[in-house]
Amino acid sequence: MTQPGVEPDRIDVNDPAACALWAKKLDSTEDQLRDAVAKVGDKAADVEMHLKGSHSTTNADRVRELGGS
Repeated sequence: MTQPGVEPDRIDVNDPAACALWAKKLDSTEDQLRDAVAKVGDKAADVEMHLKGSHSTTNADRVRELGGS
C-alpha cells in the first residue's frame, strides 16, 4: 500500500528514501536518477527508458569490470 498522495509510478527526487529506493531499483546512482528526472520528468517508466538508453551496461556490470564485488 502506498502513502496517500504518492503515486507509485512517480519518482520524488526530493524524498531521500524514495530517491535511494528508485536508484537501487533502476540500478543507477542517485545523481543519475536526479539527472534523468530533470531531463524526462518524474514518471518511472520514462526515467527507466532514459537510464537504459543512456548506458549499455548496468552499474553492476561496470563495478564487476572494475574489479568490485
